[in-house]
Amino acid sequence: MKSVFIYFTLLISTFLVVDVSAQLQTPAASQRAKFETTVGLTNVSLDYSRPSKKGRTIYGDLVPLNTMWRTGANKNSIITFSDNVKIGTSEVKGGSYAIFTKPGKTSWDIYFYNDTENWGVPAKWDDDKVAAKVTVPVKTIPTVETFTLSIDNVANEGCTLSILWDNVGVNIDIDVLTDSKVVNNINKVMSGPSAADYYNAARYYRESKKDLKQALEWMNKSIAMGNDMFYIIRQKSLIEADMGNYKDAIKTATLSLEKSKEAGSNDYIKMNMDSIAEWSKK
Repeated sequence: MKSVFIYFTLLISTFLVVDVSAQLQTPAASQRAKFETTVGLTNVSLDYSRPSKKGRTIYGDLVPLNTMWRTGANKNSIITFSDNVKIGTSEVKGGSYAIFTKPGKTSWDIYFYNDTENWGVPAKWDDDKVAAKVTVPVKTIPTVETFTLSIDNVANEGCTLSILWDNVGVNIDIDVLTDSKVVNNINKVMSGPSAADYYNAARYYRESKKDLKQALEWMNKSIAMGNDMFYIIRQKSLIEADMGNYKDAIKTATLSLEKSKEAGSNDYIKMNMDSIAEWSKK
């Protein structure tokens, strides 16, 4: 019996040792880095791993020339744009892109690839997934020990994506299209409130028990601009009822009821019918 107890004690101890060792943490060979900044009106972020030189020859040895490279270590280096940008001659939609490169002695080809879920260069390259490709010259720089991606030369109109390692640096210009975005915003604001703006203002005024006459005026403007869905008409009827204009409220609610039936909205059908019944007693 004693020998059985000793056996199980040793067995449990073994499992405990294995469990503890399984939780042992050591530094990653290539540390992960994240960086985010705003360029003009666009958020730009980087997520990548950073290998170090450690006395090695990088380009032409560790990183072969004229061969597609993951541009970093571990999972793909990823750049994310909150809005559309322009890289070279290509307009790139807002989203995340893996950065692949083909380093050369005098120039590099840079690829922004819309599939970010590869661990390194895709086993099957798909040109249709290349959102943008540019070729940029190589610059000789003071030695950088640890691979670095950075967003530099930040201005309203754009920035530079810099790739730095060893004594090699390359820069990729990115246009964040700020001017066109601002002009569009200016034109939108200067053209006056939208139907949605009038609706939101009217609803807020009603719910906040402010100027109901003003709320009705805004609601009518919203509807006149084509914002005449059943739930919009419903809000107009509520404003009219709050003003004591029950005859108008019933007429408006009846229109909302018809539109609710066309849309198949049972909730609004019931709300309108209940309101019409209530207001008819006023």
